[in-house]
Amino acid sequence: MQRALVVIDSTDQSRALLQQAGDLAAGVDAHLIVLSTLTKEEYKHYRDVLGIIAHEEHTSYKIKSIEDYADQIATKIANETLNSHNVEYEARGISLDGQDRGTTIVRIAEKLNCDHIFLTGIKRSPTGKAVFGDTTQSVILNFNGLTTVMLDES
Repeated sequence: MQRALVVIDSTDQSRALLQQAGDLAAGVDAHLIVLSTLTKEEYKHYRDVLGIIAHEEHTSYKIKSIEDYADQIATKIANETLNSHNVEYEARGISLDGQDRGTTIVRIAEKLNCDHIFLTGIKRSPTGKAVFGDTTQSVILNFNGLTTVMLDES
């Protein structure tokens, strides 16, 4: 592994995944790219929550765009999780804007010359995958490199 993409969100599972990716990257002197992806619906939810918090605290939180907020999430989680690692990393955020999450992750990994992707997944039945689609399955099947998946068993 020389360059890996770690796809995160604000869950504890993503933080644990990033911790493990950081341990591995430090051991082999690899570079990490920490990626946060947001849909318009997720962004609206976060913006609404921040509005409530800002109202209660009598302050304001400015978020210019989906990409800015996704960047903020990636940067915050990367800094908190990787600060004790001796690893080079960069944080990025993107808006999916109607694009398929799995296809977008693979496209970004290829564009950035990543040879490994780390991501979280949800354990689903084969029927659930067929009916609802599955980001993890899409990445595994379409990425021409190694993929590490941390499954949420709950």
